[in-house]
Amino acid sequence: MFDDFFVRAMVAGVGVALVAGPLGCFVVWRRLAYFGDTLSHAALLGVALAFLLEVNITLAVFAVCTLVALALMALQRRASLSSDALLGLLAHSALALGLVALAFMTWVRMDLMGFLFGDILAVSVADILVVYAGGAAVLAVLVWIWRPLFAATVNREIAEAEGLAPGRANFVFMLLMATVIAIAMKIVGVLLITAMLIIPAAAARRLAAGPEHMAVLAAALGVASVVLGLSASLQWDTPSGPSIVVAALLLFLLSLGPLGRLAPFGGRRARAPAHKTEAQR
Repeated sequence: MFDDFFVRAMVAGVGVALVAGPLGCFVVWRRLAYFGDTLSHAALLGVALAFLLEVNITLAVFAVCTLVALALMALQRRASLSSDALLGLLAHSALALGLVALAFMTWVRMDLMGFLFGDILAVSVADILVVYAGGAAVLAVLVWIWRPLFAATVNREIAEAEGLAPGRANFVFMLLMATVIAIAMKIVGVLLITAMLIIPAAAARRLAAGPEHMAVLAAALGVASVVLGLSASLQWDTPSGPSIVVAALLLFLLSLGPLGRLAPFGGRRARAPAHKTEAQR
């Protein structure tokens, strides 16, 4: 019925969507889209270091994304610049450093477009194991920190007063973001990871009755995006990663129209109150 490579691509894509959806809810609630972009841009520097040091690419990307997140936290305390300026500085600097490093490594032959936009059709069984093992760990940790992280999202001062350690929850959340970007890079590419975090969660926000419901819906919409995108890619011979993102966009547009009108709560109870998070201060 389907070739083995297509089945592997579908299984891997579903695994990424199941993790990216719930995590993306906090990206939407906290207005951290630019932070996700920063980490995804830094992933290319991780790829360059992996080739230079001859280490595992996923581990190198995770390490670089974690260092960038720590650098952001340190600069927020010391620098007088706003957070969006710091994020722009880190994002473009990491991307430029990665491209320059790859240019100097003339002995390396790599598919740069594959890293930028993903190559889901080339995933192996080992890649699928990494996606599901890493994804299960991310979801388990997200469930563990859900209460303090959501409390900090609503109101950091109240969370601190209740002894929920929002600072620790925020740091763990950054590590989870780095993990998801590292394991999803080969699937949708460094330039499209943020889209998979944001778009299903944004669509789910219009349909959900509450925060937990939104997280489940975001995962379901992400899975639907993978299935529709890969099917369209097979039918019309379009790039697989971008096709998945386009499918997610179509679902978001539907949430603004027909699906949104059918939603019983219109997503009103799924909205976390707007406030300034650590990454915005």
